[in-house]
Amino acid sequence: MRIVVLTGGIGGARFLLGVRAYARAVGAEVTAVVNVGDDLRLHGLRVCPDLDSVMYTLGGGADPERGWGRVDESWTVKAELATYGAEPSWFGLGDRDIATHLVRTTMLDAGYPLHQVTEALATRWQPGVRLLPATDDRLETHAVTEIEGARRAIHFQEWWVRHRAQLPTHRFVFVGAETAKPAPGVTEAIGAADVLLVAPSNPVVSIAPILAVPGLREAVIDGPARVVGVSPIIGGAPVRGMADRCLAVAGVECSAAGVGGLYGSRATGGLLDGWLVAEEDADTLVPDVTVRAVPLWMTDEAATTAMVRAAVELM
Repeated sequence: MRIVVLTGGIGGARFLLGVRAYARAVGAEVTAVVNVGDDLRLHGLRVCPDLDSVMYTLGGGADPERGWGRVDESWTVKAELATYGAEPSWFGLGDRDIATHLVRTTMLDAGYPLHQVTEALATRWQPGVRLLPATDDRLETHAVTEIEGARRAIHFQEWWVRHRAQLPTHRFVFVGAETAKPAPGVTEAIGAADVLLVAPSNPVVSIAPILAVPGLREAVIDGPARVVGVSPIIGGAPVRGMADRCLAVAGVECSAAGVGGLYGSRATGGLLDGWLVAEEDADTLVPDVTVRAVPLWMTDEAATTAMVRAAVELM
């Protein structure tokens, strides 16, 4: 069996722990196609938050309390930058994390594409699944906001981390998406998949940037034998993060039905064949999509693996 997962963010990384465990139990191969819309340059370094969250989580190096960054992190460089008044001050890089960004940036500057750099970094972490960025090209999620009475587009990380998603916001745009190309291996993996899983990641800023890469939405619609999504909303609230604010900007109801409707049915030009929702949302209906309610709280790896099994066996 070949499984492909569209994923991003901390929730997507934790979901992959269950996918990997399930795959090992049944002898399946897993490819994770990871969002790069959060990527940015800081202090001259290329930072890939979602790729790193997935890599650290699967490699056993993620901080379990913060949910992001490295465990046993130190912050000496951040403190020294602060003494210089270096900006941005609102986004901190830990010392261990900086090592990853240094290696990545050095390789990128030497001409290696991001998918090859990701593969090289993964040799240290041994994630147990194949990690592919959605694209090697520049793709950044920006928020079109109102700041001091003026309309401005700012990087999603500034909107999310610095402003805590509190700014009046008109829309999100995926800068560079129209000219981006799928990273090598991405469309091939999607087309060969027996099942494609849409992780319980933020649908607006983690999954949508992946699908904004020309050809990837079409590959999902036309390629895999089955496409099953897992709701990131339980009982009308996000499992974690601020997905509700992103959904509000997109004009989508913060509910399992709202996100399922956003993805839509493959039978009518959308993405989904099946939609896994929480037991709290058992009455969810999505037209032309098979809906099943199971426990969705990822309390530990066993619970997450059971959720993955339910998703794979839904159809």
